[in-house]
Amino acid sequence: MTASEIRRKFLEYFETNGHAIRPSSSLVPDDDPTLLFTNAGMVQFKRVFLGEEKLPFKRATTSQKCLRVSGKHNDLEEVGVTARHHTLFEMLGNFSFGDYFKRDAIRFAWELLTEVYGIPKERLWATVHNSDDEAAGLWAEIAKLPPERIFRLGDKDNFWQMGETGPCGPCSEIHYDMRPGAARGTDLGVEEFEARGSRGEFLELWNLVFMQYNRGADGELTPLPAPSIDTGAGLERVCSVLQGVASNYETDLFTPLIQRAVQVTGVAYDLGPKGVSHRVLADHARAVAFLLADGVFPSNEGRGYVLRRVLRRAVRHAWLLGRREPTLVHVVDAVIDTMADAYPQLRERREHLLRLARAEEERFLATIENGLELLDRIAPALAPEGRAAVDGGHEPRPVVPGEDVFRLYDTFGFPLDLTELIARERGYALDVGGFDLALEQQRERSRADRRAAGLEVTTEMTDGWVELDPAAQQEWVGYEETETETEIIALRRENGRVALSLRRNPFYAEAGGQVSDRGRIEGDGWHLVVDDVRRVAGRVAVIGNVEGALPSGDDRPLPVRAFVEAPTRRDTARNHTATHLLHAALRKTLGTHVVQRGSLVAPDRLRFDFSHPRPMTPDELRTVEDQVNRAVLADEDVYYEYLGYQEAVGRGAMALFGEKYGDVVRLVSVPGVSMELCGGTHVTHTGEIGLFRIASETGVASGVRRIEAVTGTVAYERAMAQDELVRAAAAALRTSPDQLLRRLEQVVEENRTLQKEVEKARAQGTADIVGQFMEAAVQVEGARVVSTWVDVGTPDELLVMGDQLRARLGTGAAVLAARFPDKVSLFAVVTDDLISKGVRADKLVRDVAAVTGGTGGGRPHMAQGGVGDAELVQDALARAPELVRGMLGAK
Repeated sequence: MTASEIRRKFLEYFETNGHAIRPSSSLVPDDDPTLLFTNAGMVQFKRVFLGEEKLPFKRATTSQKCLRVSGKHNDLEEVGVTARHHTLFEMLGNFSFGDYFKRDAIRFAWELLTEVYGIPKERLWATVHNSDDEAAGLWAEIAKLPPERIFRLGDKDNFWQMGETGPCGPCSEIHYDMRPGAARGTDLGVEEFEARGSRGEFLELWNLVFMQYNRGADGELTPLPAPSIDTGAGLERVCSVLQGVASNYETDLFTPLIQRAVQVTGVAYDLGPKGVSHRVLADHARAVAFLLADGVFPSNEGRGYVLRRVLRRAVRHAWLLGRREPTLVHVVDAVIDTMADAYPQLRERREHLLRLARAEEERFLATIENGLELLDRIAPALAPEGRAAVDGGHEPRPVVPGEDVFRLYDTFGFPLDLTELIARERGYALDVGGFDLALEQQRERSRADRRAAGLEVTTEMTDGWVELDPAAQQEWVGYEETETETEIIALRRENGRVALSLRRNPFYAEAGGQVSDRGRIEGDGWHLVVDDVRRVAGRVAVIGNVEGALPSGDDRPLPVRAFVEAPTRRDTARNHTATHLLHAALRKTLGTHVVQRGSLVAPDRLRFDFSHPRPMTPDELRTVEDQVNRAVLADEDVYYEYLGYQEAVGRGAMALFGEKYGDVVRLVSVPGVSMELCGGTHVTHTGEIGLFRIASETGVASGVRRIEAVTGTVAYERAMAQDELVRAAAAALRTSPDQLLRRLEQVVEENRTLQKEVEKARAQGTADIVGQFMEAAVQVEGARVVSTWVDVGTPDELLVMGDQLRARLGTGAAVLAARFPDKVSLFAVVTDDLISKGVRADKLVRDVAAVTGGTGGGRPHMAQGGVGDAELVQDALARAPELVRGMLGAK
């Protein structure tokens, strides 16, 4: 059976037994920001098992794509080394939500394996939890397994739980006997069974989880009112059994990918240890393809960093096979060919997947050689006797310093685990603590730079407060009011500055990208100009300079009136709602891979960082801007409501990975356009935004783009300024604004014609000069050698002159020097017949440049160099004939 047939038969079997076939969910969990990746079939049903969601069916079956590359499931180092470890795998599963339980779960599994797949019954064994008499009895009754093929194991192997608390229960595993025929009939004790399993003689095929308890915070188990079933069988393992091969990598899930790697690298595949790199390429290509298809982008944090680690490990293995150009992208292409029928989004996003994979490979290939050279210097391969002593435990492993590990990470893009792998291969350990220290020092430098630039607000000032009402609770009223009667419940004075905490607070403190409010606090005979708002010790404090005499308060709350700067607040609200509309327009135009990566919402502008692999086209920018402005002109109401987090996400609200949300969240929505969890201030209807204009679109990091935009009055002023610029440009070109483009095209064409005439004249002049150089050439063993200063305007003219010289030399070499405003450059050319005699332009220019303290390089026929001391150029040029003579071997 092919893998496709095995997958299909599994789903069809359970469909005929009343199960709803559900599609695989994304590798990025839709409604669980706490989970990095989908790592089991039950993840998409987690809320069902927790009782938070009801489905219209009680039985389901899936083939779920899963990724396990982090946390307790991180076996990345074993991928390609063992027969079973993978980054991405498919989990075949059937689920019961309070419907059937142990009897049917065991019956279904046994019937499918033995009758549908035809696995010999005598090769199947079962394990159960040591307390689960019911499951042990059912295996004997339904499968007729003898007691000696049913083993009782402890919690480590046969008890499953979702977390520290919540649904859990015993599980039962089905194992396949991989031993040779003569050994299969032997009786085993439990310890020998486990030992043989660890050696690969028994293969775990399927895990049946019987969720029958709820674990409380005190650890106590109480029975669930509706026990459920969650099972998982790895498709790759089932394929290896049904296809009769010893390794998952020999199944048809991997063999086409390995074959593609062989075709691209030109290196034959070895089933043993020498084939590790081929197997890593095949495995990692699957993970990269599916991660990219599910909207993950390579980056230096979160999911994107996991993708980058996997992809760069693959690049390193391609490097070990001798490849110095993108390789994994070709294997990703093979993944699409082999798996697109089961996962159509691979085919739909083929161009996107291949473009991103190639770009990330090229990025790492640009630095990997220098990184490996650094590793060669700091961790050279140990001598055989030293390596034997280290591997034997007789000598401690030498340690790569943490600062060097950090340099590999920061400068050359080597993920920590990749450096650790290479170091271990060479017999070294890493100073991980030193790496962590260097990384934290870099982060602290970045924080200090942001503080120095006024970009970071700290939450210090937790001491020195005078509490005027220690029992008071602060109330946030800023959504409804920008002016309010209130009281000071705490104050703090330092260096002429005052911080106040208000009972009823209308001031917004910077959060979620939105900047803090500004305004005034007025009291009896004094006022405070609010220029900063911070969160301090669980409350919001307004900070500024006091004019007049602020009373001490005498330990009693002081009555005041608070005024938020209303025009500034309105402009900020315009930009915040526009940010939500922009996010929605980007996802609609570019695709659902677009996810917010950062934002700034200020009164005068908005800035939005988002995941996208390439610059946006002018048409895409226009489309996005049009969509936002259409939503503005529609004057849609903006709705706000508070509801449970799970309910909000269930409605389709955007939740950002890494953000911490409470049980109750604020949902901000524009019907039919946008729906996000947000605590910021917004307009009440979109028409208040007025006008939306995109000011710029740039890149800020790999796979992250940035849009800056303006709204309202600022957008109007920008449009007016651009109109004025058009009128001024039209006047300068003596035309009307509506004819400006046509007039510009005429000017450009006229300039192009003049440029051609200038170049023609310059080429004629260059030809004359080249002739003069030929007459002054020095003869060296039958070859002409030219070495001289030249007067050219640009580096391109220097290249043209060198080309003409090479064409007219016949047999010879030339070294030219030219002075430009910011540097002096050298350029060397050598004819083909001299190259065959040992004269190379790259060596010639390097040796000439060395006389000045400079350097150079290039190709044998043409090369360039830089000058150290310009005063020595003439002496260097004079050396050229002798250098050519030396290369020819002449005396």
